[in-house]
Amino acid sequence: MYDAIIVGARCAGAATGMLLARRGYRVLLVDRSSFPSDVPQGHFIHRHGPPRLARWGLLDRAIATNCRPVVSAVIDFGDFPLAATDLVVDDVPMGIGPRRAAFDQVLIDAAMAAGAEVRTRFLVEDVLGDGDRVIGIRGRSLDGGSPVVERASITIGADGRRSRIAAAVRAESYNEVPTAACWYFSYWSHVDVRGIEFYVRPDRYVITHPTNDDLVAVFVGWPLERLADVGRDLERSMMRALDGASDLAERVRAGRRVESIFGATDLPHFYRRPFGPGWALVGDAGCHKDPILALGMCDALRDAELLADAVDARFSGMRDMQDALAEYEARRNAASRDDYLQNVSLAQFRPIPPAMLRIRAAVRGDAALSRHYVLARQGLMSWESLMASLAGAVA
Repeated sequence: MYDAIIVGARCAGAATGMLLARRGYRVLLVDRSSFPSDVPQGHFIHRHGPPRLARWGLLDRAIATNCRPVVSAVIDFGDFPLAATDLVVDDVPMGIGPRRAAFDQVLIDAAMAAGAEVRTRFLVEDVLGDGDRVIGIRGRSLDGGSPVVERASITIGADGRRSRIAAAVRAESYNEVPTAACWYFSYWSHVDVRGIEFYVRPDRYVITHPTNDDLVAVFVGWPLERLADVGRDLERSMMRALDGASDLAERVRAGRRVESIFGATDLPHFYRRPFGPGWALVGDAGCHKDPILALGMCDALRDAELLADAVDARFSGMRDMQDALAEYEARRNAASRDDYLQNVSLAQFRPIPPAMLRIRAAVRGDAALSRHYVLARQGLMSWESLMASLAGAVA
């Protein structure tokens, strides 16, 4: 009998398992994948992500996977490229972009070091119930062997937007917004990038950042109605999209693409009710977004901590489980609401608000104000203090 079984041992699941195991709980993490292994998804961690990793003692381990920290940025909304440097707060870089094979392994290793049991290549075949309550799982090793039953006080789905746990418990979705954009990306060597670079154009987005082993990740997003046209020649479509993004196209063409082009075309926004009797959801299983603002991984880390707090409150006798998990949902929604709405707006290619363009114009040419602007967008410095510094300039 475990305190918690977590289905899905990547970002959200491994983080949740590590945090619970560090508090002394008996945790089983299962995943059908073997590790280390990559997944074709975006992988930039910023905003509240790096400070949280630093607090957990994992930021240096992630950087040590040969993934240099991101401490500069170029943001171009079609008006001009706004550059900022020295994007470090309390000795923590603004962002890191580790590949999932490297980063997920860091989290799994930390979970195991804390005492969690990890079973990879394990297929969950059924979610077990006892009346109205989830009590565990039935599954089997993909390497052979008989099916096994494992029970726990709580079963947590950290198994992505197509969560088997969410489907089994019929978790209700809300605040749904259908897919509005399609994304393709790949990796290049020998490309000079200026930290993270983000280019907004009326019909496309371009994002690039450094990742492991001196490679550069290049992501391009288009409105979903462009999918058929873009798909006729992906490489040509990507390179044409880079044209007009400052001199990025020239820099990328000077390098060499070293991997296949990956794509994502099923990118809805939704929240799911993330708890019920004997079960909970975390990460993309509980809230999924288009990758435009790269919220997935940093939000998964945040929600893992919120869920671990809630489960600990129950197991330590401070709260009833349903009350603790209801608070988890409320805290998750409050923490994500503004970013979620902004993400929806950008994914639908709505125009940049004129007020934001005025702020950008006001900080242009001032290194300190440009730094403040970028860090304020990240939630790492105060918008109010930036606006006070710009009083009158953006009226």
